[in-house]
Amino acid sequence: MIVDSAIYRDGHRTEGPEDLSDALDAARASGNAFVWIGLYEPTEREFELVTEEFGLHPLAVEDALKAHQRPKLEVYDDSLFVVLKPVTYEPDSDAVSSGELMIFLGDSFVVTVRHGEGSPLKAVRHRLEQNPDMMRLGPTAVLYSIADDTVDHYLEVATELQTDLEEVEAEVFSPNDGGSRHTASRIYTFKRQVLEFRRATGPLALPLTRLAGSGVTGPGVPFVHDKAQPFFRDVSDHLARVNDSVEGLDRLVSDVLSAHLAQMSVRQNDDMRKISAWAAMAAVPTMIAGIYGMNFDHMPELHWVCGYPAVILLMAVLEVLLFRLFKRRGWL
Repeated sequence: MIVDSAIYRDGHRTEGPEDLSDALDAARASGNAFVWIGLYEPTEREFELVTEEFGLHPLAVEDALKAHQRPKLEVYDDSLFVVLKPVTYEPDSDAVSSGELMIFLGDSFVVTVRHGEGSPLKAVRHRLEQNPDMMRLGPTAVLYSIADDTVDHYLEVATELQTDLEEVEAEVFSPNDGGSRHTASRIYTFKRQVLEFRRATGPLALPLTRLAGSGVTGPGVPFVHDKAQPFFRDVSDHLARVNDSVEGLDRLVSDVLSAHLAQMSVRQNDDMRKISAWAAMAAVPTMIAGIYGMNFDHMPELHWVCGYPAVILLMAVLEVLLFRLFKRRGWL
């Protein structure tokens, strides 16, 4: 479905023809105008008209309809195709979720296709409409603003994940909860969240580098204004900070998991030592009682009047000696 559609002339939103073809012709005839159409999870039939009117490449259209793409930048003859993965953080469940945002850039037009609930473009469009100087850069301004907004959200999510990791660390090294099964489950879930975040931020580095004019394929990208390259370099720098944070989070959560497993192993060893100590203490009276319970006729002190209290006293003395020995060595 089409969420919003408008013609921007000389940096300002203007009324234009409702027909997409007429709107595009009017924008191209003006020379300083462009059309921006925003769609949300369109069907193949709904997107067919946009494809025909703007001459979008069929491979890019297929990617935009099916979604589930990695962040990338593709250059076609008549358009530029950019895929972004906006990320949102759910504070109630401490979960990271990602959507997809496809951007078609061409001669005097921008088409944005959004999948998922994350990162609506209404706020981005409103900010651009309040900044005519930026809007005069044409479709490039839309691409920059969307990329900048997406990466800014990455920074916010990275901060939230850092806070969550500090809570996990405190739980792992807590003397009470560090060895619980819930802790291990939470660490594993957190690692999955970091992986989901990494899938969105990592592959975006190369497209932003190309847009900034420093890619390996050449100094510039078609349909992108040269004056916008410093802005894309700024976004690329922010993304580099995000990727550094993600790398740090991934390493730290692995270290926390290793520390948790080590703590579990140490506690199991302590438990085994305690069990072994109590078993050794129980073995002494069991052995003595077993010997005198064999019912032989000729056994030392079998008919001794003080035999029973002497054996009980011997057991008690040996138990006390073993208890003090294991206690001194930290086994109990």
